[in-house]
This record gives sequence, structure tokens and C-alpha cells, in this order.
Amino acid sequence: MDELKQQIKELIISSLELEDIKPQDIKDDEPIFGTGLGLDSIDALELGVALKKKFDVKLSAENEDSKKHFASVNALAEYINAEKSKK
Repeated sequence: MDELKQQIKELIISSLELEDIKPQDIKDDEPIFGTGLGLDSIDALELGVALKKKFDVKLSAENEDSKKHFASVNALAEYINAEKSKK
């Protein structure tokens, strides 16, 4: 799971071009949007596309369930693991 969290952090940084942030700067349980990394809805769309390409999972920023998956790196890792186990 730690490797998956690292991949998610690297994907967040690369897909959103966060040049001043390193993976170790992102806490696993810190909110990704709002008070945490300060990302917005446009970032959510871009990140959703990147997650779909890399992990073959579907997330929608408008869907209430997806919003809880976007809560933190931990939440994204749990969702991706759950989706992988379904396949």
C-alpha cells in the first residue's frame, strides 16, 4: 500500500505540475483539496483523468462518492485497491 501511496503522490505532482512540492511533502491523511494542498475543481478533473489512465479507475468530481475518495491520499489508495480487487 505504501508503494501505491507513493505512486499517487507522484501522479498528483506530475499531472498537476506542482513544481514546488515533493512526494514527502504530501501527508497520507492530509486533505488533497481545500485546506490541504489547496487544489480546486479543475485540479480534480485533471487528477481524475490521470488516475483513470494510470490505475484504470473511474472517478467523477461531481459524484458524492467520488468526493470522499478524493479526500486524501489514504482515501484514494483504498479506493484504487478496492477497484483493483474487483477486476
